Amino acid sequence: MDKCKYDWPAAGERSLIGTRVKRVDGPAKASGRAKYTYDINRPGLLIGKIYRSPYAHAKITAIDTSEAEKLPGVKTVKVILGVGKEVNWVGDEIIALAAVNEDVANDALGKIKVEFQELPHLVVEEDLNKAGDYAKKAGNKTAGEPAGAFSDPDLVVSEGYYGIAAITHCCLESHGNIAEWTGEKLLTYSSTQNVSGFPGQIGQALREQGMEVSDKNIETVCNYIGGGFGSKFSPDEWGIHVAQLAKTTGNPVKLMLDRNMEMEAAGARPSAYARIKVGAKKDGTLVAWDSHSWGTGGPTGAGMVPLPYVLDIPNRSSAHTSISTHTGPARAWRAPDHPQAAALTMCALDDLAAKLNMDPIDFFSLNADLSAGRGKVYREELQVASELSDWKKNWHPRGDKTPGHIKRGLGLSMHTWGGRGHNSLCMVSIHPDGSVETTLGSQDLGTGTRTAIAVVAAETFGLPVSAVTVNIGDSKFPASGASGGSTTIGGVSASTRRASVDARDQLFAVVAPILGVPADQLMAFGGKIQARGDSSKQISWKEACAKLQVKTIQATGKNPDASKCKLGDSGVGGVQIADVSVDTETGLIKINKMVAAQDCGLIISMKTAESQVYGALIMGITYALFEERIMDQATGRMLNNNMEFYKLAGIGDIGELVVHMMTGPGYDERGTIGLGEPPVISPGAAISNAVANAIGVRVPTIPLTPDKVLAGLAKGRAEQRSASGRAPLAPTKGGVA
Repeated sequence: MDKCKYDWPAAGERSLIGTRVKRVDGPAKASGRAKYTYDINRPGLLIGKIYRSPYAHAKITAIDTSEAEKLPGVKTVKVILGVGKEVNWVGDEIIALAAVNEDVANDALGKIKVEFQELPHLVVEEDLNKAGDYAKKAGNKTAGEPAGAFSDPDLVVSEGYYGIAAITHCCLESHGNIAEWTGEKLLTYSSTQNVSGFPGQIGQALREQGMEVSDKNIETVCNYIGGGFGSKFSPDEWGIHVAQLAKTTGNPVKLMLDRNMEMEAAGARPSAYARIKVGAKKDGTLVAWDSHSWGTGGPTGAGMVPLPYVLDIPNRSSAHTSISTHTGPARAWRAPDHPQAAALTMCALDDLAAKLNMDPIDFFSLNADLSAGRGKVYREELQVASELSDWKKNWHPRGDKTPGHIKRGLGLSMHTWGGRGHNSLCMVSIHPDGSVETTLGSQDLGTGTRTAIAVVAAETFGLPVSAVTVNIGDSKFPASGASGGSTTIGGVSASTRRASVDARDQLFAVVAPILGVPADQLMAFGGKIQARGDSSKQISWKEACAKLQVKTIQATGKNPDASKCKLGDSGVGGVQIADVSVDTETGLIKINKMVAAQDCGLIISMKTAESQVYGALIMGITYALFEERIMDQATGRMLNNNMEFYKLAGIGDIGELVVHMMTGPGYDERGTIGLGEPPVISPGAAISNAVANAIGVRVPTIPLTPDKVLAGLAKGRAEQRSASGRAPLAPTKGGVA
């Protein structure tokens, strides 16, 4: 490809890109000056609340809101679901109201009377045999000749049951919106991952409800967001209701979810369970795969997870059953479907490697070429992760034979992701005083987007990061895509780079006659503009900008654009290794060390890139060991809808985290590729495989809680006794023989 003026600077020319830059918004967040949606309180603000269904499945037979409407301080009450409508999960929205403060709003909820006719429900989906009519065949994919491949008598075959439970979103800032009307114009302060797209979404929804409103008259502001992870793309039901309540009352209305509803209504990562058979030649070469998976994402069921994952086994068959349950709806959760697919696939393949008596590093290295042309990268990452974890020293065949009840084990997993940059516009302004601004309608989920934008602009202008002001978080700014699919870094970095180069070239055109050098022979670095190869012809950045007098240079960059410049790409991978210790008396698992080797093309800010991986490892440890939505089959309720009983990892649960970003030749020239999601995919599988390596038996489902570990050990001992011809011992107190 021919050289393009927008190309990223070569390795030897970079002063900021790829370095460890401090976050530009760190001081605002650490000091509390950063204002989140929850912090916004407009004059005359009312509080919105929603009356929700107490039943998992029921028909509404009567509604009486009269007592709530009479309560002093209640400004409006709006029925969402009327008599005759069905509710399909505990927490389904029925009535919205607005009151002068939270106490009055809660009192009003207590005065609402709704009668129901209860209907049958299903909220627990792990046992496919109990799903009945709620289970529907949802997919079947076949390649090659799996039946014929499995008929080979020399094939080594492993069969097993694996699963990963549904978990809920736990954003520190709960979902919610503030709506304020001024005439026909609507201003929303929203905790959202989609600043530019939000007005169109809410406008369409309001028009469907009979309200006359133009998207051009809707503005969304989100300067800071307390976590999204895939759950905050749309206005949601409450976002539409709060806009209607505000229109009716003439006051701004704030409606933020309480923690229990955050965990029940704001979305869950779907579950996935599977029975899997996989076969390989005696040398470890993968030949055949057969799986039947099932799971739920709530009332709409769950789509088919990509099985087998990462490796395209030549002869494969995958069937899926979708189970509809009366639970809260599903949401994208950081790498949708991939953690589930990794847990099912990597655990099944690890069991096969154990049956072959193969070191998993050797097994996965041998089969890496089944990964759509990325075999070389995976082998490099396997080698790096192996060295950083002291794999050759610490790994052993399954079952730690050392004395004592603490058993140590290592396990690994591989993952993949796309990450191509989204559509993005960015306007860059150079002012006569030398200041620089970038303006785009993006959002920063806490991943360091502001910092990355500032780094790209500062690198292009040869300025320090502190010289660039980054304006994001408002839908009136040039449109930029939603932060989903790990697309943000590719989109905003490319649009910022293009706008910055065009703005810089306009400034070069102004100073070129002064320096007596053609504009295309100038370069910007170190706070000055200079002729290439001639330091005698230079001017300081501020002096150059002063030549603009009262004019401001503005340029807008677009991603993607019509040029041939390749500023980004798609397709990344990673390898993770978990080192654990398992207490066989208590079932407790301790994380000794987690190692991640990850590629993502050209890294804009090394510190924020590493931070993404550290955060993903922490989330992964959390869902591997603790997180589980516990539903009561009898009542249909979630039993642990709070932060006391819905367990998350604490600082003492994390262990040592080691992150290695794959950079340099073969990686950097691909340009920027998204990183947010891929490193959260593998922890569950890697930790499960490490536990199997430690105790010699597979704990089949995630999370790997102590009771499951003890049950797995008991089952393993029973199978050993049965194989040796001894009668199983009766269970002792506590259920372990």
